[in-house]
Amino acid sequence: MSTTVLDPAGDLASGEHPVSGLLAGPESYFGGEQAHARTAAQTAAWSRFQSLPAPARSEEAWRFASIKALDLTGIAAPGPVPGEIAEELIARSLGLTSTAGRMVFANDQLLDRRVQSDTLKQAGILWLPLAQAAAEHPELFRKHFMREQAQLGSQKFAALHEAWGREGTFLYIPRGVEIDLPIEAFHWLHGDAGSCFPHTLIIAEENSKVTLVDYFQSANEESTGFACGVNDLWLGAGAKVTYVNVQRWNNATRAVQINSTIVGRDAAAVALTANFGGAYLRSESVSHLRGEGGRSDMLSLSTVEGTREVDQRTLQVHEVPHTASDLLYKNALFDQARTIFAGLIRVLPGAHFTDAYQKVRNLLLSDEAEANSAPGLEIEADNVRCTHGATSGQVEEEELFYLLSRGIRKDAAQRLIVHGFLNEVLERLPDEPIRDQLRAHLEARLG
Repeated sequence: MSTTVLDPAGDLASGEHPVSGLLAGPESYFGGEQAHARTAAQTAAWSRFQSLPAPARSEEAWRFASIKALDLTGIAAPGPVPGEIAEELIARSLGLTSTAGRMVFANDQLLDRRVQSDTLKQAGILWLPLAQAAAEHPELFRKHFMREQAQLGSQKFAALHEAWGREGTFLYIPRGVEIDLPIEAFHWLHGDAGSCFPHTLIIAEENSKVTLVDYFQSANEESTGFACGVNDLWLGAGAKVTYVNVQRWNNATRAVQINSTIVGRDAAAVALTANFGGAYLRSESVSHLRGEGGRSDMLSLSTVEGTREVDQRTLQVHEVPHTASDLLYKNALFDQARTIFAGLIRVLPGAHFTDAYQKVRNLLLSDEAEANSAPGLEIEADNVRCTHGATSGQVEEEELFYLLSRGIRKDAAQRLIVHGFLNEVLERLPDEPIRDQLRAHLEARLG
């Protein structure tokens, strides 16, 4: 049996076509009439991937980035997960105490699906594996799946994701339905030099409400790997969606994550990313404010140590009047770690009375750590209030001295300071159990 290897130059080391090599024939995956349509879409996406140029640091979208980290030579396609490993990963998928439901994936294969709340059984709610949703609800799937183009530099990786992606979470909430407890999805990467392409698609109709937590984790702490994920959030009028991305890849995994959020009239989206792992992470997040009264909160916290790199690019697009967005990104850097942030608030013509904020703060706990930040504004409307800023600094000597003078060791004092620094982001989450869980993950990472 040959192994399919992803090559950033666009060739396959085995000479196989990605669709046939990955899916072993479309009939075995989607079945029926949708098999041909889905395979054609993936074939077209693979052609785009091959035709698009590789990222170059000379491009503004990749300024400061470590392009070599995205060399995918030797990375294999998602492979099968043995039964005993699958059972182990299901057992290790530990999250919140109370949830409405849980799915567990490994290498883009569904291992477990459990409904734990009666609200998920309400008529009209669709909570399905992505492949099943594409087969059983093709019109709804096609209308929302990756409809927004990647805009911040990773068009090539978006095409790669569409070509190879085969599984993830599909959640459709009908008008007026509120899911009482958070939903969880675990995405595991198993095998050395393996890959996965997780996808999350949330469609929240008018006046609906839901919270979903995605966990991205490595099955083994030493195995190298590559992950290329996408999440699409669609909010109808008055909908409220909270999306939390808990990134805990091991320190040998490189990852690209692409987010698109569409906010309708009087809707409110809260999206938080917690970066606790990964050797290299490229994250791109775009919020489209398309309905008056809409609001998008874009939040992120990162603890970065060793020689790890976190590269985050964002775009807040205000397309109509009377919309609001608020971005708060905080990074704590140790050792020789690097972070990059490039964000833009764009106010389109006619989008008057926009209220937009963008704040990035970096806490440097080493003289060798490096933080690059470039916030920006592009305003083409009147009567707007837009502010942006970025700061980088070290621990205040007085603050550290105060803790040391009370008998606290220096390493413990630094942990307390980092906790306090990042806690501002966590306080913006509306769900207390999720805040507590993230604090526990933060403590484990710092400890």
